[in-house]
Amino acid sequence: KHLMASMSQPAYSEWRMKRSNFPGKNETSLAGDSASPAAPDQTRPPQRILVVDDDKDTRQLSLDVLAGSGYEAEGAADGAAGWDALQTFDYDLVVTDNRMPRMTGVEMIAKLRAARMSLPVIMATGVPPKYEFERRPWLKPDLLLERPFTNDDLVEAVRKILDPAEGGYGQETSPALKPPQ
Repeated sequence: KHLMASMSQPAYSEWRMKRSNFPGKNETSLAGDSASPAAPDQTRPPQRILVVDDDKDTRQLSLDVLAGSGYEAEGAADGAAGWDALQTFDYDLVVTDNRMPRMTGVEMIAKLRAARMSLPVIMATGVPPKYEFERRPWLKPDLLLERPFTNDDLVEAVRKILDPAEGGYGQETSPALKPPQ
């Protein structure tokens, strides 16, 4: 289950470097689907994003869009698979749906907060769990991306979180992007 625990740090680093050099699908990922960046920035490694969505087509489209924008993206089929991936690999951001089998996006965020993992979260969902956020405000994601949204909206949301100098709050944004309320 925990690949890192069975490898020395140098061996894990070498394995991760080799793994990230393969184009397309990464069959070794515990998270499930993945997409590698089309043209990675040579000055720094690509930022890693975990996309958690039970809809396979939506998940794959998000992975492809993010990879095409220079991010290293991996996918998980539901919150439970996403939680397993978060315990195994390091990510810079999580993009998650909410309504999923086995574990919802809110339940996964609750586990993240309980484990004191300081990882930004974008919730991309058609039905935001506003009541849940009112009851337990510490579960609010960093950004809410309401469906339907465009590929550009997704990339803009990710940049707002990971590259605030390029797309920070205060600049004109898509109506699909909202701070959670």
